[in-house]
Amino acid sequence: MAIKINIPTSLKDITLRQYKKYLKLEDSIQDERFLNAKMIEIFCGLELEKVMLLKVKDSTEISGIISDTFEEKPSLVKRFELNGVEYGFQPQLDELTLGEYIDLDTFIGDWDNMEKAMNVLYRPIIVKLKDKYNIDKYVVGNEELLLDMPMDAVLSSIFFLWNLGLDLSKTMTNYLEEGETKALTQYLNSQANGVGINQFTHSLKEMLDDLKISLN
Repeated sequence: MAIKINIPTSLKDITLRQYKKYLKLEDSIQDERFLNAKMIEIFCGLELEKVMLLKVKDSTEISGIISDTFEEKPSLVKRFELNGVEYGFQPQLDELTLGEYIDLDTFIGDWDNMEKAMNVLYRPIIVKLKDKYNIDKYVVGNEELLLDMPMDAVLSSIFFLWNLGLDLSKTMTNYLEEGETKALTQYLNSQANGVGINQFTHSLKEMLDDLKISLN
């Protein structure tokens, strides 16, 4: 029986939802062959019963193709379309509000809540002129919409922040109002041993290392 399979060959073919689902299984399944079968089920959208009908050599090849997609080192994805809406990467990181910064700092290192970090970084474009655009205001609760965003956008934004050597505390204190600057300083100082920013950056590196993406 011929089985039609849609195999993702790029990170843009994989969604954040799919990757989060796979991560949960990766920690709980010890049998590599069964894990590869689940990989094909999740990323190819194929029922497990049909995956089990594949020849061993075919399933090995397919799981290898999928694994290879995570060797990509994507350039920053500034815009993508999702459910008929065009989303844009935050064009002015130095204009993040205190609330946006805290949410980004809190969730960027947590794959269980990665969509919440992406909700800070990517929002619907409301005005566009050639390559320039403005994005909508930050709304807590819109993160569920981003579960189906492409993984090239997710990973490229993480990689971009790391490669940029982003130090949000220094950047933002140059732009925030005096009262907000004081609040930001208090927040950063509340992190044990000043690990707010350091842990933010370290968590990005850990995630990239886990995904076998070279930082060099």
